[in-house]
Amino acid sequence: MIPKLPPILAALFTLIAAVRAADAPSDDGQLHLTLRSRAKPSAGSESPGPTEARANWDAKKTVLIICDMWDDHWCKSAAQRVTELAGPMNEMLKQARAKGVFIIHAPSSVTGYYKDTPQRARALAAPFARTPIPLVVDERWGTSWAWPDARREGVLPIDDSDMGCSCVGQKCVIREAWTKENPGLEIAAEDAITDNGQETWNLLTERGIENVILCGVHLNMCVLGRPFGIRQMVRLGKNVALMRDMTDTMYNPDRPPGVSHFEGTDLVIQHTERYWCPSFTSSDITGKPPFRFHEDTRKLSPQDARP
Repeated sequence: MIPKLPPILAALFTLIAAVRAADAPSDDGQLHLTLRSRAKPSAGSESPGPTEARANWDAKKTVLIICDMWDDHWCKSAAQRVTELAGPMNEMLKQARAKGVFIIHAPSSVTGYYKDTPQRARALAAPFARTPIPLVVDERWGTSWAWPDARREGVLPIDDSDMGCSCVGQKCVIREAWTKENPGLEIAAEDAITDNGQETWNLLTERGIENVILCGVHLNMCVLGRPFGIRQMVRLGKNVALMRDMTDTMYNPDRPPGVSHFEGTDLVIQHTERYWCPSFTSSDITGKPPFRFHEDTRKLSPQDARP
């Protein structure tokens, strides 16, 4: 015979179960997101703080694009952070797929590695769809590029003019170190592979996708600027959001504004929230705490970029 729990313990276990149920991601076909955004500052005034709004996105009308999570990088510290990020990101992707989210892997300039895969063939086979505005055509680093729009966003809050290597001591030599996507990320049978803006648009149109989530690296460069990135997707009229705990920047703390690497990343996240799109954390998909790099030892409040 199983003994009865004391009333106070029974009530406690009931409360814990209720809290866990409330925190668990819903399986109703919707992504329940807490989107954080920031208003543009007025002339002569301080930048407004963040605001949050709840949004429900149809999972089957949502794509998650993984930007430039390569197998290596010319900057050793950047490569280490990508490898650290890959495992938690892969677990998040599994849950996103299970909800019906379409996954696009976008390892820029090395999609040729996957030329014989069905995931690459899927991107090539999607019917052509005309975009509402012309796609960007300027080229940079192996793809077309959406440059900053001075009328909309001004300059970035960090100085990445030295390309942002954060290694201590001697800086790494710039080279093309990558050959494919990081092996810590699973490319599932139902995913697609492309780094091309038109192919991306074709895939989204074919599936009736209206919502675009961006994750990967590096926010101040490729996540904003690639032809499938935030600037281009916003200009094309999609609902766009950044998964802010699943990104990183190329920022050297020796450069202005002279903050830590992770504080620099937070500044670019805030810039993105202010001028381009809101952000949310992977917790909205996984129900688990947001990812943090092990070197990011700051004490942050729940309202900060990495709660």
